[in-house]
Amino acid sequence: MHSDIDGHTPEDMLEIEHDGMLKEAQKWLKETAQSCSTVAILVATVVFAAAYTIPGGTENGTPVFLHSSEFLFFTIMDVVALATSLASVVVFLSILTSPCDLWDFHKSLPRKLNLGFALLFLSLMTTMLAFSATMLLTIRLEWKNWTSTLIYSAAFFPVTIFAIIQFPVYVMVRSITKHLWKQVKKVFPTRLIEHCMSHC
Repeated sequence: MHSDIDGHTPEDMLEIEHDGMLKEAQKWLKETAQSCSTVAILVATVVFAAAYTIPGGTENGTPVFLHSSEFLFFTIMDVVALATSLASVVVFLSILTSPCDLWDFHKSLPRKLNLGFALLFLSLMTTMLAFSATMLLTIRLEWKNWTSTLIYSAAFFPVTIFAIIQFPVYVMVRSITKHLWKQVKKVFPTRLIEHCMSHC
């Protein structure tokens, strides 16, 4: 609570000296959140439409590939992609509606941004996996044929490239998961967690 000759506390001086940096950070954060939320909405639109245009079509309301393992994989990936993309939209909207005060940049906003990036990364990855599953369902070729190998490689090519490029994001997601697990351990006793995991 000490103040200088002008009556400014250390907190006041911090806010005054970092006013320009704060405005730049606010502008960058808002633009980033807006761009990412647009991408997340596009992903949600695509996977929502894919849920109604089932690969292979339907017969009397029943999917043709209902008992196929690839169809189950496609369904799971599509649902996960929709859930994570919508969750990332909610996170980025919470950033856009935030006042973005100076002290919010200490913990609150970086955590929200990391969480939004992680969810968006997961939604894009599962969308690509759903696309690959669709390719495997609709184009059923023999493995011995060279064209089948080429088509299957092309189906998984976007997933591979995306995973290589976004590997740092994967590391970030892993660190966030570890941090959340530590917070859960603090809230709940260790014995209770071990008891629940042993009965699951």
